[in-house]
Amino acid sequence: MKNKMKVKSSTRMKRRDFAKITAKSMAGAFCLPAILPSNIRWKGANDRIMIASIGVGSRGSEELRAYILPLEGSYSVAMCDVHQDRRENWAKEVNEHYKSIGIKAPECKAYLDFAEILERKDIDAVHITTPDHWHVTCAIKAARAGKHIMLAKPLGLSYPLYLKLQKSLKQNDVRFHYGTQQRTFEHMKAGVEMIQSGKIGEIQKVDVWCPGKNPVNSPDCIEVPVPATFDFDKWTGPAPLNTYCPDRVTNNSSWFQYDYSIGFLGGWGAHPLDIMVWALKDIVSGPYSCEGTGKFWDEGGIYDNIYDWDVNYTYNNGLEVHFMSMENESDEILAHRDVKESNGTTFYGTKGWISLSRDSVQSNIPEIHNKLNQLTRGNNTMGQAFLDVIHGKYKEICPLDEAIISDTISHMGDIAIRMKKKVSWDPAKGKVDDPAGDKLYIREMRKPYTV
Repeated sequence: MKNKMKVKSSTRMKRRDFAKITAKSMAGAFCLPAILPSNIRWKGANDRIMIASIGVGSRGSEELRAYILPLEGSYSVAMCDVHQDRRENWAKEVNEHYKSIGIKAPECKAYLDFAEILERKDIDAVHITTPDHWHVTCAIKAARAGKHIMLAKPLGLSYPLYLKLQKSLKQNDVRFHYGTQQRTFEHMKAGVEMIQSGKIGEIQKVDVWCPGKNPVNSPDCIEVPVPATFDFDKWTGPAPLNTYCPDRVTNNSSWFQYDYSIGFLGGWGAHPLDIMVWALKDIVSGPYSCEGTGKFWDEGGIYDNIYDWDVNYTYNNGLEVHFMSMENESDEILAHRDVKESNGTTFYGTKGWISLSRDSVQSNIPEIHNKLNQLTRGNNTMGQAFLDVIHGKYKEICPLDEAIISDTISHMGDIAIRMKKKVSWDPAKGKVDDPAGDKLYIREMRKPYTV
């Protein structure tokens, strides 16, 4: 679907509720219309896809329950996690699940090392929900093994790895499915189509917002022995090896420590930024500059990421984007909304505006507002979409090139705040205009966890 809009260059412009997934076919309700030839290498389009889950902590188990297990077109056959209890308990639960509903499925086995999963010829696809710093490394290895990939957001920490993943996907004819499930929501798809078709005119400005942190304190890290049932070295993987304490390896800690992520700038920002990229890909694919302010966790604890930000982006084509966290407690970007939802994307055009959020949608054009609010919200079908993409029924609905665009926007905000200066990004060069800033988008990988 090509974007029909243009932005006048002379214009200057100012974790989680998830619905249960059904196992019914999407019938193209949300997918892009172009049909692809079914060229899955291992089996016919009506055969079940063998899926391995890599990372079955809180998020991974949520997605397994909601997206994967209810599917009629696949089997879950492997559980991988660095926590022994997680991988063994989930392998047992999956086996009991199939038995309880009368399905004779292959045995689901537990693995510590995902390399063993990638060696299995019978596994067609992997569902990756590791901590952020493992996302792209794991995906590259899976692509090289010829496994189709459903990858949790955000994308990662190092731009050169994104390019390696692109290359690996192409070389091995692997389908990629990014974990931005809002693309399967009916009201999101309809809103994006209205924006792309010019219903609100030429887009002049976009507001993007999301939570900046969870309501937790930054803990101290008092070193203790690593439990025998946990592989801390593998959990750390390509990141720097730090001292171990239980608080370091929680969800919050992996999100709010810079060695493992850039915080909710990427982790939560991936959702509303993805909606902007989906709607305006042609417009936001070019060069831009950004500057802004942010707050870090207080010194003393182990959290060292930005949790509160206010960043402005100016594209060379004239588009302006305002991205901020809700910790600012500002009504600036929510003044137009009756529903003050904590995350969303508002598009301002020359004819009016549309504001899309996970659980609400609004427009100042009555016809558009009424039509969008008649649609179902929050009923995502992410798992079935993954199967349809694998079988070649549709194009990738969450492709890697768009994930790279949205993830880079998050990183440029992080870099601008850390450097306390305006920075510019040129996608053609793949570099930040400042060498010091460019180094922040290139992470060294700890051996032997390299690609």
